[in-house]
Amino acid sequence: MDIAEFQQLIRDRYYPTDSARGPEATFLWLAEEFGELAEAIGRRQRGEENQAQLAEEFADLLAWLATLANITGVDLTDAVRKKYVDDGGPRGTK
Repeated sequence: MDIAEFQQLIRDRYYPTDSARGPEATFLWLAEEFGELAEAIGRRQRGEENQAQLAEEFADLLAWLATLANITGVDLTDAVRKKYVDDGGPRGTK
């Protein structure tokens, strides 16, 4: 599955609910997912790693990012292509 297919899957399944929630509330959900991923990474650092849970948190974070992109009209594939392929990525990161 590529980025566009995933973004469409999320749109097909959740768009009516997501758009009714709005971007601000959706961003809060996204922020919560960052926290859950941080907790999973912290457990990993302490040697309490659960790889399946870590993978789930990454998937959740990606889903909420796609959700936010959908309700704000951003095509993630196009955005990534323009920034990281066409423009060569952010400067000063090497």
